[in-house]
Amino acid sequence: MGFVVFMVMGVYLLISLGVVTWAVSHAKKNGLSVKKWGWGAALVMYMIPFWDWIPTVAVHQYYCSKDSGFWVYKTLEQWKAENPGGMEGLEEYSVWKEESGQYGTVAKVNQRFSMVYANHLTTISEGKHLFNRWRWEHKLIDNKTNEVMARRIDFSTGNGFIGGEPELRFWLHSDHCPGHKNMAKKFGDYLKQFKGAEK
Repeated sequence: MGFVVFMVMGVYLLISLGVVTWAVSHAKKNGLSVKKWGWGAALVMYMIPFWDWIPTVAVHQYYCSKDSGFWVYKTLEQWKAENPGGMEGLEEYSVWKEESGQYGTVAKVNQRFSMVYANHLTTISEGKHLFNRWRWEHKLIDNKTNEVMARRIDFSTGNGFIGGEPELRFWLHSDHCPGHKNMAKKFGDYLKQFKGAEK
């Protein structure tokens, strides 16, 4: 796949050079501004594949800074105070059974808690957003109260499949927001507290 991409890019570059050369030649023959025609042709050829690159990067950075992050709504200590003895007898399922729900894929962690994954692959309402932006949300919920205990939101750009085959316009691809690894670790550490004993 990589070889094909470079071949296509090489052919496009040759075509672009041909168009710019023709534009400069046309300007010289007709007494027009060579600089304007040359740069104008180069800009047009650049914009054909790259017209949405800057808006995609800008929109991704905007939503990463505005909406991505990790939030704890209730600590383990707070939950235990409200549910005395609630952690006793909880056992993490060896396989988290998944089922489709209204708000995403629900994976049962144990008898009391579930993970909810909401993204364009699991939730109809989470379609593609402006400029190939994709939203990824993970929540830990209390099955008994439907209360959201913690939430993590991340964004990607490109084809919408993290770790998948790179798209032809690979420069639009970004798997995560800055700080993703730190957020994922915090969420994982938080989740461990609620898993219960291993079966």
